[in-house]
Amino acid sequence: MKVMNIFRLQPLFFVAGTIAIGLLVPSMRAATPDEQAVLVPINAMFDGMAKRDAAAIKAPTLPGGTMVLMRDGKPAQMTFEAFADRVGKPGKTKIEERIHDPLVRIDNDLAMVWAPFDFLVDGKVDHCGTDLFNLVRTDGKWLIASVADTGRKDCGAK
Repeated sequence: MKVMNIFRLQPLFFVAGTIAIGLLVPSMRAATPDEQAVLVPINAMFDGMAKRDAAAIKAPTLPGGTMVLMRDGKPAQMTFEAFADRVGKPGKTKIEERIHDPLVRIDNDLAMVWAPFDFLVDGKVDHCGTDLFNLVRTDGKWLIASVADTGRKDCGAK
């Protein structure tokens, strides 16, 4: 019976462990303080939407900013003001938008966030897709300059 020398396998274990850690670390990485700051106005907009509060929806946006919502391959454009007026009306349904795994990129006073989202109506996913936020920092405060998103109903097939 031949006994394998465990010390010969050490380099192999080291390489395998390093690869495994490299694959896990990006998903476990916490957002930096700068990335968290960029997400603040996005979360504020979502909070305003959930409260159906037009003023709260507009507060974290750059005046004159726009949205492009892709639905069935067709773009629907509107200003933040028009969006806030539409979503900010009182309603009986509970709405909530959630993003996950945001990709945040920052260069000085310009940032972008790319993130998958789920839009819930009364606690159930109504549609999903990807949000793209462009943000600018003015007077030390991040504001949403534009939003584009995809919206589809095949959310279980993501």
